[in-house]
Amino acid sequence: MSDDVRQVDPAELDDEVPEAWQRWPDNESYLLGVEVASGAGWEDEPFDWLVTISAREYFRDDPLGRELRARLEEAMLAVPGVTSAENASWETWYVTGRTSGEALCRACANVLDELADRLRAEYDAM
Repeated sequence: MSDDVRQVDPAELDDEVPEAWQRWPDNESYLLGVEVASGAGWEDEPFDWLVTISAREYFRDDPLGRELRARLEEAMLAVPGVTSAENASWETWYVTGRTSGEALCRACANVLDELADRLRAEYDAM
């Protein structure tokens, strides 16, 4: 499903954002949705990319939430050019480095796809 990554009109997210990527499936966007926005449009921000992962709203300090966070950070740091990935809030990361927004979005989408069955099962059990 990570093939569903697409560049979006930045105005859909924020008029200040010069580049944005998204994987937002019609079904299960709450579990499998990813947004990546360039930080270049926001002055004085401590990041080059802002990454938002929908599933982190539901999976935080539980075992699956901790695994999800670790795997997402590992995937982001593995993208060529990324120098840091800091979890800014439950659902967002500040990513620094000269890298591709598309590659970041695909890396996160791949993690979500790998965990999709477990995420669905735990979400349904909530």
